Amino acid sequence: MTILREMKLALVAAIALLCGVAEAAPAGAAAPAAAQFRRGVNIIGYDPIWKDPAKARFQQKHFGEIRRGGFDFVRVNLFAFEHMDERNRLDPKWLERLDWVVREAGKAGLGVILDEHDFDACAKDLPACKVKLPAFWRQVAPRYARAPASVAFELLNEPYGPLDADTWNTLSAELLGIVRASNPARTVIIGPTQWNNFAQLKTLKLPEADRNILVTFHYYEPFRFTHQGASWAGDMKDVKGVQWSEDGRLQARRDFATVAAWAKAQRRPVLLGEFGAYDMSGTPIDQRVAYTKAIREEAEAAGFPWAYWQFDSNFLVWDMDKDGWVEPIRSALIPSPR
Repeated sequence: MTILREMKLALVAAIALLCGVAEAAPAGAAAPAAAQFRRGVNIIGYDPIWKDPAKARFQQKHFGEIRRGGFDFVRVNLFAFEHMDERNRLDPKWLERLDWVVREAGKAGLGVILDEHDFDACAKDLPACKVKLPAFWRQVAPRYARAPASVAFELLNEPYGPLDADTWNTLSAELLGIVRASNPARTVIIGPTQWNNFAQLKTLKLPEADRNILVTFHYYEPFRFTHQGASWAGDMKDVKGVQWSEDGRLQARRDFATVAAWAKAQRRPVLLGEFGAYDMSGTPIDQRVAYTKAIREEAEAAGFPWAYWQFDSNFLVWDMDKDGWVEPIRSALIPSPR
């Protein structure tokens, strides 16, 4: 059965090439495919665009602004579960809006990561998650099977809670199989449990033969600095006045060296999928700029592409009210001249 399945996948890939389909990198070539993602930003997870496009903050022009701002990809945060009916079918209008995002990002010259972001829903109701996540990828993966190589799939953001290592390894293998049935050569992004914690990379089990996987981790250390004042982050609501120091840079350097060693040993490319400092904490912007610059520099020194959290809402790098970049943060992320 394994041989037959491999023959089937090879046939699908061959047909795609004959039909002129721009697929992701050839199977077993994750690193070249991943190289297209260098400097990115997370977008539109919390935007009204998904429920009422007329109220959308994010507009078509922002794709071009992101590209001109020096970024080369977007990580699109998708809360798809709330757009499913009782049979777990995705709302056609929601899918049309997703088509628009993928199309317009591509026109602007941006790579796209489709990130299924229902991590809290999965932690709160694991049985439902085990039904909804496969249903999501059964619908979305075939829909974008003919998409260009610049589109990647991220199976689930930040699994945690009941999605412990064993449970997540089992579920992610199922999801990967669903994706591979229609996208045998697509770059797929998978991260470890405990909110994509780098310390859990050692628990992540990936199929040895599938080398077209980009492994992700998130990094918000020192947490008391990056999340001070955040009401949703445990006991951080009343924390204030925590200062950034170069000790934070040194910690990141050590932690990223650990990730890089794991990546080398496993022969896997790695993506820093999220980092940022909460912008509504009252923390002076020069402190946030110093943090952002340091983490970006250390990630790039370690050879990791990255995606900043996030475009707007909070942790923002774009100010919707002023219709422009928060330039000190953008410059910390993209230091070269535009």
